[in-house]
Amino acid sequence: MWLIALFILVPIIEIALFIQVGGWIGLWPTLGLVVAMAFVGSWLLRTQGLMAMADVQRSFRDMRNPTGPMAHAGLIMFAGLLMLTPGFFTDLLGLALLIRPVRSLVITYLSSRFLVSTVGFGPATRPAEPVRPGDGDIIDGEYNEIPPRRDSIGPSGWTRH
Repeated sequence: MWLIALFILVPIIEIALFIQVGGWIGLWPTLGLVVAMAFVGSWLLRTQGLMAMADVQRSFRDMRNPTGPMAHAGLIMFAGLLMLTPGFFTDLLGLALLIRPVRSLVITYLSSRFLVSTVGFGPATRPAEPVRPGDGDIIDGEYNEIPPRRDSIGPSGWTRH
């Protein structure tokens, strides 16, 4: 029900703001302002999005939980979509979401509305430093290469020669 109200109210708010702003500054400045906000929004989206993706990559590299940086990146993408949508109301919402403290408040609110579960493996206690491949005990072993059978009809669909 709230989604239907959103699809009805947002266009009404946008039309009302277009009429008000157009009455104050005129038609062409209003249209110019909407186009300029789309360009500013796409530039901000690019710069903020690159920083957010660097945060996500850094969290993976440092073996930290990436949900916070990923949530910020998702909200930045949503802000960019809002700013590319023509209208003053959606532009203001998009600009607000590009401010990090506002995004943090939205993430805090949304995380209180969802149940997040994590699944892990390994020891029950967290190690003091990240575990890297190659750390730990060495396992010594022997192996024998098995030559392919010559009496088979041909290669299976799972192998390539």
